[in-house]
Amino acid sequence: MIEKGSAFLLKIGDGQATPAFATVAGLRTTQLSINGEAVVVTNKDSGGWRQLLSGAGIRSVSVSGAGVFTGSASEGRMRGNALSGTIDDYRLSFEGGETLTGRFLVTRLDYSGDFNGERAYTVSLESSGQVVTA
Repeated sequence: MIEKGSAFLLKIGDGQATPAFATVAGLRTTQLSINGEAVVVTNKDSGGWRQLLSGAGIRSVSVSGAGVFTGSASEGRMRGNALSGTIDDYRLSFEGGETLTGRFLVTRLDYSGDFNGERAYTVSLESSGQVVTA
């Protein structure tokens, strides 16, 4: 099933113990990367083939997005997190109803604008701890 890119949303928590999530307004593009670092356990009994240890290594999720600045509360919270280096709750939601939820650090936030155009931003986030699917 083909899903709409407009339904791939980055959301930020409200800071509560059980967070409510709001979409980061003005987001036009979103990208997700799930990364895994392999632990190689190859030995002389491997017959010359590399062997990896299942479930080991470091897993992480990277998220990036770009959009038009709207001055929303969710953008302001994200900007505050970037300035303070605060790890916060974020959620990615997809058209089919699936979600990825976890704690993330804003590692980059860039703003740009043309004289006759809108102010835009790009953001990059890196996971801190487990990211869960639902």
